[in-house]
Amino acid sequence: MFPISDDNPRRHLTPYVNYTMIGACVLVWLWQFSLGPGGEAAIYSLGMIPARVFGLGELPPELVVTPAWATVFTSMFMHGGWLHLGSNMLYLWIFGDNIEDSMGHFRYLVFYLLSGAAAAMSQGLIDPGSEIPMVGASGAVSGVLGAYILLHPGATIRVLIFLGFFATIAHVPALLVLGIWFVGQLFSASMTPLGEPGIAFAAHIGGFIAGLVLVPFFKRRRVPLLEKPHHKPFELERPRGPWG
Repeated sequence: MFPISDDNPRRHLTPYVNYTMIGACVLVWLWQFSLGPGGEAAIYSLGMIPARVFGLGELPPELVVTPAWATVFTSMFMHGGWLHLGSNMLYLWIFGDNIEDSMGHFRYLVFYLLSGAAAAMSQGLIDPGSEIPMVGASGAVSGVLGAYILLHPGATIRVLIFLGFFATIAHVPALLVLGIWFVGQLFSASMTPLGEPGIAFAAHIGGFIAGLVLVPFFKRRRVPLLEKPHHKPFELERPRGPWG
């Protein structure tokens, strides 16, 4: 199931912080892309390297542009490719506006950064001696998903489902969509050898759990947890295809 939108209108405010996070990530990626081969050096300089953060390793002096602790935050705005950026920004676009609406601008910004920091530290604690830089908004976005599943478990998510050569769009409860996503992260993390480069599944898990834990403290007082659904789930739209 591939989420493409939700049917969960905002009630209070325009999500300026969410738009800013998306815009910042896109601008930073364009900057990375403009560097050409030098983009790899930027990832080492601004990505979160566990060995550096935990004092178990050092970068060459010419690559040091910020304190090690600051890379926990700078890494959230960098990405490893178009697909990495696009998938993170799509999830943030779909789910982030409702979380900002539930918290307010400043609280959402703090929540987002704390979720991303918790995600980075979760990955780092799994392998503190790793010298592989971690980049991406995935951990912070995972925190947003954790908050969403606790605030709006019955919200309707429009997902694209592939059925062989055909595809259809289904309306599925957020609890199921995000629950399946989280189980997938747990399974993938269990199958990934420690110290191997690739997707930081532990960061996704840590960010998601951070979102679950933090949301009761950051939401507005009158915003309920486990909001009841407003729409009938599991509706299917007309199949589309073929897809080749």
